[in-house]
Amino acid sequence: MKFINDAGYNHAAPKKIGILLTNLGTPDSTNPSDVRRYLKEFLSDPRVVEVPRLIWWFVLNLVILNTRPRKSAAAYAKIWTAQGSPLLDISLKQLAALQARLDEVYPDVFQVELAMRYGNPSVASALEKLHASGADRILTLPLYPQYSASTTASTFDAVTARLQQWRNIPELRFIKHYHDNEHYLNALEQSIRAHWQQHGQAERLLMSFHGVPKDYLLNGDPYHCECHKTARMLAEKLGLSDSQYQVSFQSRLGPKEWLKPYTDHTLEAMGKGGVESVQVVCPGFSSDCLETLEEIAMENRDVFLQAGGSRYEYIPCLNDNEDHINMMLELIAHHSQGWDMLTAEQQKNLLTATKKRAIDMGAEN
Repeated sequence: MKFINDAGYNHAAPKKIGILLTNLGTPDSTNPSDVRRYLKEFLSDPRVVEVPRLIWWFVLNLVILNTRPRKSAAAYAKIWTAQGSPLLDISLKQLAALQARLDEVYPDVFQVELAMRYGNPSVASALEKLHASGADRILTLPLYPQYSASTTASTFDAVTARLQQWRNIPELRFIKHYHDNEHYLNALEQSIRAHWQQHGQAERLLMSFHGVPKDYLLNGDPYHCECHKTARMLAEKLGLSDSQYQVSFQSRLGPKEWLKPYTDHTLEAMGKGGVESVQVVCPGFSSDCLETLEEIAMENRDVFLQAGGSRYEYIPCLNDNEDHINMMLELIAHHSQGWDMLTAEQQKNLLTATKKRAIDMGAEN
């Protein structure tokens, strides 16, 4: 293996703590060819689809990638904006807001970069930017509140695979989940209460999480349990009784059984069962994206109304709102404990002596 050249290392360069902020990803455009490229990368990940590789290669390349890209491209076109992908646009706003808050509280200490697990900006490019900024310690924050092997663990795979090519690897920490974090739950509570204050409270609150195949739960993935814990703790904060909220799972793919109850089936049953008003929130998504803006806000709205419901509202994700950014800051502060947080000026005095010793021992800089 050829390792990434690190010969330009400078002993006197200030060091930073790198924050790798990650999310799932998005195609570069609504062009079917770009959507196909994105879907191929996403669905080729063995963490995402746990099917024998040879069998899945034929299914993916001969069936799915010949039919799904155009359908998905049409769905993306419904939510695409002048800024492009909503997920990428929101993620960049999160990046800017988080960097500003960190600079305010910890000047010259942190450098934040954004990466998408699939698509652009890539994990590799974000890590290279952190390296160039002088980050010798990296904390990875996957923006998935609830852990799943198909999301969080896949991000770990991508980060460590890239670092295998580095000669001088950074100290690495990884945030596994924050499904029961008090700041996260408070941010969700305040977001929902703000919606209620403006629009009133519906008869039922549906908390819709992204689905995964039931096999993953049976094989030990804690995702299902963490989703229900988030929902229970959030309902308690909101003062909701068991009859006032439900949990469901969306975005299933293929014929296998996924986590139940399914969101669309739940909304249909609500409408047919006499529930007149429902509000849907997606606590497992940190940013609005195709699955929230098109599937939940559009498709499932039609399902509920056509089944007999009369009022349907989608409560947006936390996105770049202030409570969400402050929650990220608190997570980073907690998981950075034990790492020196010296400003550039404080480091300068220490590094001057370090550089002199290194040059005395034969280093060039």
